[in-house]
Amino acid sequence: MDSPAAPPVPRPSSPVRTDLPITTTAPVKRQRRWSVAALCIVLAVVAGLGAATAVTSAGDRVKVLAIARDVPAGQAITDADLIVAEVSADAALAPMPAADRTVVVGKRPAVDLRKGGLLTASQLGVGSGLGDNQQQVGVQVKPGQAPAGTLAPGDKVLAVTTPGQSDQAGGRSEAPPQTVSAAVVSVSRPDASGTVVVNLAVSPSDGPLLASRASTGHIALVRQPRSS
Repeated sequence: MDSPAAPPVPRPSSPVRTDLPITTTAPVKRQRRWSVAALCIVLAVVAGLGAATAVTSAGDRVKVLAIARDVPAGQAITDADLIVAEVSADAALAPMPAADRTVVVGKRPAVDLRKGGLLTASQLGVGSGLGDNQQQVGVQVKPGQAPAGTLAPGDKVLAVTTPGQSDQAGGRSEAPPQTVSAAVVSVSRPDASGTVVVNLAVSPSDGPLLASRASTGHIALVRQPRSS
């Protein structure tokens, strides 16, 4: 005898889904894209301004004279001593234009010229009142025989003859000092003892006299007041 069929087991009902709110990040991504684009535009503008400034600066460069090798003070400048350099135009600089090369050749600098430096009018004694009709005499000056560190090309000085040891030992009466008017052409660098050589420009009538006195080493320099 067949057993009765078991009643069907009811299936559990499926759970009810709860709809969750869906959020989108599209506005944030769009805002980031605009920020990146704006930054790229700013960088492009800055780069363009930098390039324009570089081009402008390159266009303002001028040709000037520079020193190709060392030239001692008082030695005539030759064409081989000069080279042409390009520098940015600057009101603070006053180098000699390259067009003045033929004028500069043959000039005697008032100071030592160093290789690689720019040549300026002040180094040639321009405006110092030194003329080609004057004679130059080198005077060796020891410490205490000239104002320390104050002499410059163009300064007016008095070369005063100082008494020698024989004059001081003889007890002779002090006579008025003998002086020669001169102008400073250049001043050398001091040696180990502090002694410098001062090149002086004097009139042709005083050149031999000053050279004779300078040979004895009894010369002191007095700087005259500078004009304001």
